[in-house]
This record gives sequence, structure tokens and C-alpha cells, in this order.
Amino acid sequence: MMKYSRQRESIKNFLISRCDHPTAETIYENIRLENPNISLGTVYRNLSLLSDIGEIQKISPGTGPDRFDGNTAPHYHLFCKECGGVFDLMMDNIDHINTIAGAAFSGTVEGHVTHFYGLCPDCKKNKKKA
Repeated sequence: MMKYSRQRESIKNFLISRCDHPTAETIYENIRLENPNISLGTVYRNLSLLSDIGEIQKISPGTGPDRFDGNTAPHYHLFCKECGGVFDLMMDNIDHINTIAGAAFSGTVEGHVTHFYGLCPDCKKNKKKA
């Protein structure tokens, strides 16, 4: 059993209240408003711990900083190639891809990570104007 931490709880609650997948720095700036003594290092350590124990998701877009998601239910994300934003995709589950991947593989496929890339609605709209 992990010891209760008010700082960790406030980070988790902040993430649950958001759907924009903030960076550690954004989380730190917001958490500091209610807890001015918190350090960026503490935020990073708690994000790592919360991610490791499955209470939040860490999303690594490949370029730019990691993002964090308070929604741990299985779902997919789109990375906007223009603004760098990370967006939830509301779509049917594609877990059947594990069966497809395992069909010609002699080992066992237990899961997958799927990222989608494209333009968010705002960037798509702005691109049409240009």
C-alpha cells in the first residue's frame, strides 16, 4: 500500500479534470497555484509513479514533451502534426488487431499501442483558409 500524498492526489485530480493531455510543465504551473511549495521535480516523480501504477496514462508523441491523461480506459489518440496537440479519438475498439498481428507470429501478441496522426479540427480549418 502506497502512502497517501496530497501532492500526488492533486496532480491526479487535475488530470482527471482535463481532456487536453497536458505536459508536466503545464501540470506544474497549475498545481503550483494551489500548492506554491511544490517543485517541478516532485511533479515529474509523481507523474512517473502514477503512470507506473496505472492511475494515469503517459503519452509519448515522439516529438516534443510527454503528455499525460487522467483517463485510463482504453482509448486512442490523434497527434496533430501542425500544433502538436493530443486529442482523444472516439472510435470503436480495435483490439482485434492483436489477433491479426499474432496470426503469422509464433509468439504471443498481448496488446498494442496505436497512435494516429493528422490535423486537429482547428488546424484543418486554418489550413483550408490559407
